[in-house]
Amino acid sequence: MAARATLHCLTGCAIGEVLGLVIGTALGWGVLPTVLLSVALAFVFGYALTLHAVVRAGVALGAAIGVALTADTLSIAVMELVDNGTLLVMPGAMDAELSDGLFWASLALALAIAFLVTTPVNRWMIARGRGHAVVHRYHH
Repeated sequence: MAARATLHCLTGCAIGEVLGLVIGTALGWGVLPTVLLSVALAFVFGYALTLHAVVRAGVALGAAIGVALTADTLSIAVMELVDNGTLLVMPGAMDAELSDGLFWASLALALAIAFLVTTPVNRWMIARGRGHAVVHRYHH
C-alpha cells in the first residue's frame, strides 16, 4: 500500500516537476525560479490527482480539498525535498539543457531516489491511519 501511495505521489510530483524544469530551462531561468516553479507545480499536480479521485468518489469539493491536503502534503514535501536536493547536488544537473541526456538522466535518478526515500514515510503515515490511508476509503 505504501509503494502504491508513493507511486501515486510520484506521478503528480513528476508531472509538475518535469513541467516546471522544462519551462524554466526553456526560458533560460536561473536555478531558484526554476526549482520554485517545479515544486509549486508538483504540489498542484499531486493534489489534483487526489482531488480528482476523491471528487469522483462523490465527495464534495471542499471536503475533497481537505482530504488531499491531509493525505498528500507530507508525502509531496518529502518527495520534492529529496528530488530537488538530489538535482541540486548532482554535478551539472541544473545547468543541463533539454537536449542533454544529463537533464533527463539526472531527473529520472532524482525521482527514483525520491521514491525510495518517500515510501517509508508513506508506510509510517498509513500505519497511523494518515496519508493515503485516508484516501484509500474513497477508492472503489
